[in-house]
Formats: sequence, C-alpha cells, structure tokens
Amino acid sequence: MSKVLLQGEGVETYYGKIQALKGIDFVVNEGEIATVIGSNGAGKSTLMMTIFGTPRARAGRIIFDGKDITQMPTHEIAHLGLAQSPEGRRIFPRMSVFENLQMGATVRNLENLEEDLPKVFKLFPRLEERRNQRAGTLSGGEQQMLAIGRAMMAKPRLLLLDEPSLGLAPIIVKLIFSAIKALNAEEGLTVLLVEQNANHALKLAHSAYVMVNGKITMSGTGAELLRRPEVRAAYLEGGH
Repeated sequence: MSKVLLQGEGVETYYGKIQALKGIDFVVNEGEIATVIGSNGAGKSTLMMTIFGTPRARAGRIIFDGKDITQMPTHEIAHLGLAQSPEGRRIFPRMSVFENLQMGATVRNLENLEEDLPKVFKLFPRLEERRNQRAGTLSGGEQQMLAIGRAMMAKPRLLLLDEPSLGLAPIIVKLIFSAIKALNAEEGLTVLLVEQNANHALKLAHSAYVMVNGKITMSGTGAELLRRPEVRAAYLEGGH
C-alpha cells in the first residue's frame, strides 16, 4: 500500500471575508503524480499557496509526512522538502539562468550545487545553452523550464507545479509534461500538479481531483476521470 506523503483534511482558506477553499480533503501518495483540474477561479492556485502557508488555512489541517504543517512558517515548510513552481513562473528576471538555479539550491544545501546542476540540464538542455543569459530575456517556455529547474535544485520530496503549461505553445507543453513524467518515473519524485489543461494532466496523473468553486467535486485515478462523461463535457470537449 502506498504511503501518504501529503494530506489535507477539511481545509478552509479565506481572503478577508471571502471563502476560497470550502473544506477540502485530498491525499497525495509518495511516488505518485496527483493533479487538481478545474476552471479558472476554482481555487486551485489558492490550494497550492495554502499548502505553503500563504495564505494560512483558517480551518482544517495539512499534514506532510506525518507532520502537521498548517501553521508552520513558509521557510520551514520548504526545509521539510516541499518546493513550488508557482503560477506565472516568478523567476528573478535580472539574474542569469545559473543564478536563478543557485537561488533554488539555497533552500537545502549549496554543497550539492555542482552535483545537482547536471540533472536539471539533462532534463532541460536549453537551460544549459542559456546558463549565462539573463532570465528575463528567455522565452516563456524557457522561463517555465527555469522555474521547474529552480524548484528541482531544492532537492524536494514533493514538487508543487502550478499551471506549468499556461500560455505556452503546444510543442513546449509536450516537452514540459514529458519532463514531469520523467522526474516521477526516473527520480521517483512525488508531484502535485494544478493544471487547466485537463487532457494532459489526467493522462499523466495517478490520482486526480476536480475542483469547482472552492470544493472538490470529484476524485479518482487520472484514467477514471478521463472516462467520466461530465469531466469530458466540462474540461475536454471544448470546455475549459
């Protein structure tokens, strides 16, 4: 039986008086890819940020590897082995590609920098070609590769990916999803993926959740949800 690495129990999050997450329950098993799909504004990104403590959950619990992290400061959560590639990439535009990757490594241990860099460059050869280039001058796809690579430099046990395909050309989307699959299959990395591109996400995921208006409305394996007619109608056949 799979070990539970991350678990949410009745998680509620608010922005002021507006409730964004309405009692969310979820499980991410070690060594698996879990995905949360849903339309824009469903609460997917809020879930990702709540796991990292910004904003803080107002009710419920978030447990990582048996430890309650609900009220833990963000930097302490990162030190436990969670890393995030946030929506909108949020790289350091004035720094070089190499310096951005260095920033990722500072979370855990800079001693392994030279050992870990080749792994990122193997995954994304384009970053090695651009290692001395200022990050702000990269294409959107290259910036997304850098955001994922920077998260990888923290040697995470759990990688949170928020909308990695957003605004990218189909050929780059395919490359990004292939990289996620490789990280999971070859490195055994556990991934929680939030994604509007339901087709790609469900094909990749071991477990999946559908989020609507701050609530989980459906769950199952990726393959099961791909077959559900209501999922197909809402998110795959001309839906969003």
